[in-house]
Amino acid sequence: MAFYWDMFFTFFRIGALTFGGGYTVLPLMQREIVEKRNWASQEEVMDYYAVGQCLPGLIAVNTAIFIGYNVKGRRGAAIAATGLVMPSLLIILAIASLIQNFSDLAVVQSAFAGIRVAVCALVANAIYTMAKKGVVNLTTAVIAVATFLASAWLKITPVPLVVLAAIAGLALSLLSGKIGRKPESVQKPESLQNPQESEKNQERAGDKR
Repeated sequence: MAFYWDMFFTFFRIGALTFGGGYTVLPLMQREIVEKRNWASQEEVMDYYAVGQCLPGLIAVNTAIFIGYNVKGRRGAAIAATGLVMPSLLIILAIASLIQNFSDLAVVQSAFAGIRVAVCALVANAIYTMAKKGVVNLTTAVIAVATFLASAWLKITPVPLVVLAAIAGLALSLLSGKIGRKPESVQKPESLQNPQESEKNQERAGDKR
């Protein structure tokens, strides 16, 4: 039960500190999910985020559901989604009746101007973090640039761009012979393993010694 409370409050903090949409959630997920708790790798978070853009609903919530399900199944998905949306729900309920009365105040407008600048910085940080992991060679750089140009100048929505990028990546993998290779296994943290998995891992480590 303690683990579920920790998961809830982790995503609660992420939701409470996310301003400006789903793109700004990536740096917070990087720190809380990948670096601090090791519930998912950076590559997994990027994959969940990409798929989340193709699905109905909020990108951040979709990503949280994927992460929660990967860690603790359906219950983890429900807890992650609830924790992420709870701060927004509480804050909106609190200020919904007051925003019209205070939105024209200079201090409120200045505060929102500062928030918008901070959001731009968070989005830039998210782009930089994802680019380090995703753009690894000339091929991925071409896909990234082509996707950016199609989105910025042709105004194509994200869904077909993500699908086309996936098709391009699959085709390039087939041509390079990467499809069919057995991927390297990623070991889960001991806190997420069941007792049988932990015993097997300890036995394997003892055999190697």
